[in-house]
Amino acid sequence: MNPHADQTRNRVKALAYAGLLPFVGLTLLLWLVDPDLHPFVALALTGYGAAIVSFLGGIHWGIGFRNVSRMHNAPLFNFGWGVVPSLMAWMAISMPAYAGLPLLALLLMLCYAVDRKTYLEAGLQEWLPLRLHLTVVSTLSCLLGAAAT
Repeated sequence: MNPHADQTRNRVKALAYAGLLPFVGLTLLLWLVDPDLHPFVALALTGYGAAIVSFLGGIHWGIGFRNVSRMHNAPLFNFGWGVVPSLMAWMAISMPAYAGLPLLALLLMLCYAVDRKTYLEAGLQEWLPLRLHLTVVSTLSCLLGAAAT
């Protein structure tokens, strides 16, 4: 294998796992801080979750554009699905945390389910184990965060 490619993969994985720190940290804070601070911490967790869900949708635009350049006819699914997580995440932010965080958990799982199919079609299946790990931790964080509110 190419050592540069391996190094890049390792860096991408490190960045991805580092992206779990706000999920885990903010969830722990919700269980540890005074109830007066819950609204602020819950909003931070919901906002971060919404940003990540939006990012997961945006990946599909990248896959769609890659397909356009390769096949000259990308499936519209990539572009259509790509906006759904952002719109749903926006709804989650406008809800109280006890409702918005479970919605984000559902969206994280739904994004993973869609990615299982899309990543295989795009030849990105090597990233699915990482996606599963990230989805499990972020989903549990949202659910535990909701339980703390």
